[in-house]
Amino acid sequence: MAKPPYLIVIGTVAIDELSTPFGVRQTVFGGSASFFSYAASFFSKVGVVAVVGEDFPDEYRKVLEERGIDLTHLEVLPGKTFHWKGKYEADMNSAITLQTDLNVLLDFKPRIRYEKMPEFVFLANVDPELQLSVLDQVHGSALKFVACDTMNFWIQNKRDFVLKVLGRVHAVFMNDGEARQLTGEVNLIKASQQIHNMGPEYVIIKKGEHGALLYSHEGVFIYPAYPIDSVYDPTGAGDSFAGGVMGYLASARKVNLKIMKSAIAYGTVVASFTVEKFGLGRLREVKRQDFDKRLEVLKKICKI
Repeated sequence: MAKPPYLIVIGTVAIDELSTPFGVRQTVFGGSASFFSYAASFFSKVGVVAVVGEDFPDEYRKVLEERGIDLTHLEVLPGKTFHWKGKYEADMNSAITLQTDLNVLLDFKPRIRYEKMPEFVFLANVDPELQLSVLDQVHGSALKFVACDTMNFWIQNKRDFVLKVLGRVHAVFMNDGEARQLTGEVNLIKASQQIHNMGPEYVIIKKGEHGALLYSHEGVFIYPAYPIDSVYDPTGAGDSFAGGVMGYLASARKVNLKIMKSAIAYGTVVASFTVEKFGLGRLREVKRQDFDKRLEVLKKICKI
């Protein structure tokens, strides 16, 4: 049995194909679990629960290993790795999906095998039935905090399962469009209130270049995005944001509104690096202190 990290993520590990105004890349290491775990690893020990195919390059595995990410639960199944092809045009906030090949993800049945369950769990954007299967395995006295992500496809096609997940987590991450789709509310404060009433104590609305909104029973917190003049590839920015937030929370070993605010600030600066190169390219160049430097800039911007 493997010794558990404080934090685990269930999500996708992918081979992407991308086109942006800054170039085209035929093969890019991607996936929600990849971005999340790499970002979280700057703050806490993190493990990945995911599946890849026999075509998954060893060099990609080494990218995760270089950050000490636990790969005990990165399964290899016969077939091809999850593949996403997309492009960004003038509006870099919105990706256009050209092709999605689930491949080995279709046969993925995660089984948590740690001798002791992790304290923090993140359910990245995968089928909500998969998210529920992980929740059924990680309950217990050791578990301190569970957060999830979702997307418009699941809200539209598996709404009942999305609601079941929301009823069992402490926090949810979703973008502004997904929040409006789920609730039917245009106003994000009203949408956040509705989602809060569905179960999560903390509702975190990602607003891209406009920052993030946090809603809880203790109050509302709005934080701006770090100003970036050249966004090369927004893919994985939301997952990196969540990784920074959850990694910081896991390092604190507890959660309250004050700690959550700091976590969102760190998640914001982590995501600001992600968009500066394709894939994980930029995050592989930075050090932990680089986040602190950008955070100081944001503090000056926000000071009245």
